[in-house]
Amino acid sequence: MEASHSTVKQDGGASASRTFTEAARRTQIVGAAIEVIAESGYAKASFTRIAKQAGLSSTGMISYHFSGKDDLMREVVGEVLRVADAYMRPRIEAQATASGRLRAYIESNIALLKEFPNHLPAMVEVFGNLRGEDPSLREFAAAMEAVVDLQVERMREAQEAGEFGEFDPRVMVMAIRGAIDGLVTRAAKDPRIDPDVCGRELADLFERATRKADR
Repeated sequence: MEASHSTVKQDGGASASRTFTEAARRTQIVGAAIEVIAESGYAKASFTRIAKQAGLSSTGMISYHFSGKDDLMREVVGEVLRVADAYMRPRIEAQATASGRLRAYIESNIALLKEFPNHLPAMVEVFGNLRGEDPSLREFAAAMEAVVDLQVERMREAQEAGEFGEFDPRVMVMAIRGAIDGLVTRAAKDPRIDPDVCGRELADLFERATRKADR
């Protein structure tokens, strides 16, 4: 019985090791994909380029871990969203006012360009190149729409609490998102842009746009 028990433990250890190794390899491939997409664009993000960036001997390793480019792109977007949430959430939640949270949201979003220069440009590239009939686009669009709905509701609550002025919350949320995406796209092509300065100016702009008229 003890011999059998020992064998199970060894097999379990080997399985855990393989799982850890496979997870590390997936992370390596996703990181390389983010770099290639940000630097060369979505259209040129072939498995060959990604494999070279990851230091892999062939594209077969990518195909082993991902069923195709769409599968890899889903993981790229998921990784960017995870990184963004971990970076931005504590900064936003540390603010006690709606105005403070809005500023933290904008500034921390732009600050990601400094901390993770490839992540947001890669996601903008992915979203900008998916076709309308692409299943991945529908999945991403649904996820982003849920985020927008939540932001709209938070902005409406701030209006009802008297912290923000009168405006269409959805229009404001879309304007903020569009301004951030536009700045990310420009910053990816112009290294002279200072994310801190741009984030602060963008936050100032939308602070004025959302404040009550008598403030």
